[in-house]
Amino acid sequence: MKLTFIKTNMKSIVALTDYKGYFGSKWKAAPYRSGYDKNILKECFGKLGWDIEFLRMQDIDFKEDWSNKIVIYTSSEETGFYYKNFIEDIVLALERTGAIVLPRFDFLRANNNKVYMEMLREQLLGEKISGNSSNFYGSLEELEIDIERDRVKFPCVVKKAEGAMSRGVFLAKNKTELYNYAKKISHSSHLLSEIRELMRVRKHKGYKKESKYQHKFIIQNFIPRLKNDWKILIYGNHYYILNRGIKQGDFRASGSHFNYKAGSKSELPEFLLDKVKEIYQIMDVPHLSLDLAWNGENVIVHEFQALYFGTSTMDFSEDLYVFENNKWEIMQADFLQEEEYVWGFVNYFERHPEIFVK
Repeated sequence: MKLTFIKTNMKSIVALTDYKGYFGSKWKAAPYRSGYDKNILKECFGKLGWDIEFLRMQDIDFKEDWSNKIVIYTSSEETGFYYKNFIEDIVLALERTGAIVLPRFDFLRANNNKVYMEMLREQLLGEKISGNSSNFYGSLEELEIDIERDRVKFPCVVKKAEGAMSRGVFLAKNKTELYNYAKKISHSSHLLSEIRELMRVRKHKGYKKESKYQHKFIIQNFIPRLKNDWKILIYGNHYYILNRGIKQGDFRASGSHFNYKAGSKSELPEFLLDKVKEIYQIMDVPHLSLDLAWNGENVIVHEFQALYFGTSTMDFSEDLYVFENNKWEIMQADFLQEEEYVWGFVNYFERHPEIFVK
């Protein structure tokens, strides 16, 4: 089944690629880790009468007038997130010029950045809707203050700012475990800098050494007795769902590959689908990935991403949920991932016709 597009008189779109010329994230991409097929994206957008121009990040000319131009872009997960840092500079600068960057810079900043993700989640959803709360730290010393003041409840979950597939995630049952885990994931020092700091202490009376633990991290409430969570990918009114089981003795579903159930077999209640749709509308993005759980009383949003997220859920799914005519329906899942990516923008532009009014 292929998407049927209606041609419209919309603006052209500029799609920013990385230094390799790659765009987006796609499971089983060929070549490996090369993202979406740009030719298919171009064809899909073309069916809508849109002209999409692929442009490498470094080829942007800020002397041009970018105001009201629609810009979509890729992110990066390469080692150290150095190139992602460069992408952030580019996208923020474009947003400042008046370009319409999708998704907006906040969601790029939150991409593979659990600290800012949590800050954004709390501001957009609040504890009432997302069912969770977090503490964030920029140094181990800040955590030490909270431990001394008994501001952390146990057990708790400790997470590195970067990482996926449950890497850098630990369950701390007491103060000692919390301190040790936080010390491990926040370590940031180098031998040369430590030597310099020792010299500064001897030379300058009252000098306080720089912290050796400045990799930021978060602490979340532990949700007990969860048997599963759900990974949900949203493209407009299309919802792909994966039920991820939690092994006995573990507390993590992400990356466990345990007892997966996809699509209509995912056992996601319809009232939770309604809640997911509400969250998607609040976040107001073309695409969304949610890690979500239900503890019998509240929805718990563990994490979210609005771009460059894993797409394996689509490959596991034989069908998907579609919200049409004010009700949920089940549809066979035979779309290309590139088609669904474009479909997310189709729905977003339908919700925001003001974008095309100068």
